[in-house]
Amino acid sequence: MQTVERIAELRAAVSRARASGARIGFVPTMGFLHEGHLALVDEAKRRAQFVVLSIFVNPLQFAPTEDLSRYPRDAVGDAAKTAARGVDLLFTPGVDEMYPRERRVDVVPRALHARWEGAVRPGHFAGVLTVVAKLLNIVQPDVTVFGQKDVQQATLIRAMVEDLDFASEIVVAPTTRETDGLAMSSRNSYLSAAERGSATVLSRALFAMRDAFRHGERRAESLITTGRVVIDGQRVAAIDYLAIADPATLEPVEEADERSIAMIAARIGKTRLIDNVVLGQ
Repeated sequence: MQTVERIAELRAAVSRARASGARIGFVPTMGFLHEGHLALVDEAKRRAQFVVLSIFVNPLQFAPTEDLSRYPRDAVGDAAKTAARGVDLLFTPGVDEMYPRERRVDVVPRALHARWEGAVRPGHFAGVLTVVAKLLNIVQPDVTVFGQKDVQQATLIRAMVEDLDFASEIVVAPTTRETDGLAMSSRNSYLSAAERGSATVLSRALFAMRDAFRHGERRAESLITTGRVVIDGQRVAAIDYLAIADPATLEPVEEADERSIAMIAARIGKTRLIDNVVLGQ
């Protein structure tokens, strides 16, 4: 595995791979890699012959109230995991490489961002879209893989790619879960042992909603109540939102169908976690 920090080095390596006939796959991350990230690598390897993984903790998507310096990092461990999983090129730019001058342009969403994460974290998605646009332009992949856990992010990125005519195919891979159902996340490392045990209440609430859907319930209000009963019974999570949304618009629905997404964001102690399930899957 080759590791580069400079945009010019990455472009040269990708150009050589493309010249050899390889299809380019890309997995953008913020590092502190876990099996969920590596499952995205596996998906990229199924669709491309040369896989690039980037690690960049993007300051633009952190609000002033969020501790950027506290975000978990493990450069040595990440490099070992990516090499073992078959990544061909690891891109680890610094902030000065990605943002060498004062920005004059940001990518700001016009829709899909006002609710859910966008309401709780103003400006977050402008930061996400700006860095993803830069990375897609730098790597110019044939296919880019994101995870379903960050469903609003994935939906916005897909919209950006369609609206701005990026050439990359966007693939959204299923959420990878721990054996007890908790969605894998770098932020799980913030949880204490007791909080880690409590955090499964999020996935249990979503699974209860999905089970109710499978048994014939279609009213969103009733499905949400089912999830809230699970959460309220544990008294360990402070809910930011629990909702059922349309997969394309992310607007709340009154009647759920198989494509509808049950979404939750909640705080376990001081740690904020998100998760979702597609009701028909």
